[in-house]
Amino acid sequence: MTTAPSTSADEATQPPTPARQRSGWSTLRPLILRLHFYAGVVVAPFLLVAALTGLLYAASFQAEKIVYDHELTVPVGDRELPISEQVAAARKAHPEGTVSAIRPSPEAGATTRVMLSGVADVDPNHTLAVFVDPYTGEVRGALEQYGSSGALPLRTWIDEFHRDLHLGETGRLYSEFAASWLWVIAGGGLVLWFSRRRALRKIRGTSGRRRTLSLHGGIGAWAAVGFVFLSATGLTWSTYIADLRASLGQETPAVSAAAGGEHAEHGTAGGTGGTGGDAAHGVGLDRVLAAARAERLDNPVEIVPPADAASAYVVKQIQRSWPEKQDAVAVEPATGQVTDVVRWADYPVLAKLSRWGIDLHTGSLFGLPNQIALMLLAASLVLLILWGYRMWWQRGRGSSFGRPIPRGAWQQVPPYILVPLLAAIAVLGYFVPLLGIPLAAFLAVDIVLGEIAHRRGRKNGGGGGTGEVGGTGGAEEAGGAEGGEPAGAVRTP
Repeated sequence: MTTAPSTSADEATQPPTPARQRSGWSTLRPLILRLHFYAGVVVAPFLLVAALTGLLYAASFQAEKIVYDHELTVPVGDRELPISEQVAAARKAHPEGTVSAIRPSPEAGATTRVMLSGVADVDPNHTLAVFVDPYTGEVRGALEQYGSSGALPLRTWIDEFHRDLHLGETGRLYSEFAASWLWVIAGGGLVLWFSRRRALRKIRGTSGRRRTLSLHGGIGAWAAVGFVFLSATGLTWSTYIADLRASLGQETPAVSAAAGGEHAEHGTAGGTGGTGGDAAHGVGLDRVLAAARAERLDNPVEIVPPADAASAYVVKQIQRSWPEKQDAVAVEPATGQVTDVVRWADYPVLAKLSRWGIDLHTGSLFGLPNQIALMLLAASLVLLILWGYRMWWQRGRGSSFGRPIPRGAWQQVPPYILVPLLAAIAVLGYFVPLLGIPLAAFLAVDIVLGEIAHRRGRKNGGGGGTGEVGGTGGAEEAGGAEGGEPAGAVRTP
């Protein structure tokens, strides 16, 4: 039987009063505590995988520069060869496949990339990137490259492991599930922490579970904003969010590949460009690049050859670091005239926010400082998960996991709070199914188990069931899961 919270002598001498009117927060807190506990326990393994693979991905940018230094860099020469000659050198060394895109050397000492699609033994969603010395025309090597990110084999492998565990669409659901719940866990933990920050502020001289709780809550409070950001930006890859943006007219614009056409998506192969193009079609690459330069498209740029005789060249900026360079032009092959232009300034608000969010999430927006910040966030998430499970173990006196948070907390919430809350959750769950569906399943199971426990409690003559959840301020909250603990405290029976 659960013991009641202790009372002072003065309180004991007061005459009996009607049941206290509980504040909105005091009724919500046990619910947040329980949700934080179960979400932490169930989702934490997925988050642990996402954090570890995300940490590796953030480090892969610098690792890639070291591993592929020979292909990526060359001694700086006096003058760069025309881009057409560089492409010709790449095709001489690798006549297989079709030129799908060209990335001229973006800076002094960097190689030019010529991307080939339709190459045997290369993933259909990838291209073969041929690296050419822009000063001498020497081919420095060829590596498989993934999509528009320019990721080479090392970063591609880690990226796909982070996104879908190399399991395709089925595996992708794991990362979307983790992203859908990360902000809920972080937000709930932040609320709980600030509600008890005074009690948990001092950690000197403490030990055991309370010290672990203080460390967990303190680090979690500092990192919570970052976790919410990672969750929100991680969901931008969700097909549901993409559909929402499309319905709001906030899709990313792209130049028309047809001369004089309106902005429309240019056909791509693995996110790199046309598949049937001829790099020397019409006026040729040199005049096309000159036309793009005249429209103020400076480095780095990517040239996409025409997909067929009715298509135009597309030249687009590909800088994903601050400031973003995402302007694009279409160039008529027969005349070398620019027929369509899209500027970064023309992007809809949500398209810009999505671009910034994705690039910040992947560590591109601010370069090395961005990548270090992501590694610190990933490391802190790993520590928080381990501390959370440790606290759950310590609650069981170090020999087993402790009891979970009592059920039935939702029954304590007044209707004027519960009804709007459920409505908001329903709307959110509709747009983020991997949050809504598991949450609905949890509530259904919780209600059923609560009713079973309640009936058993009545049969045994006890208060059982939902009656375990008392008011705030009791022992379960004094030692509970404030600050993000996935295992809250329960009063000892």
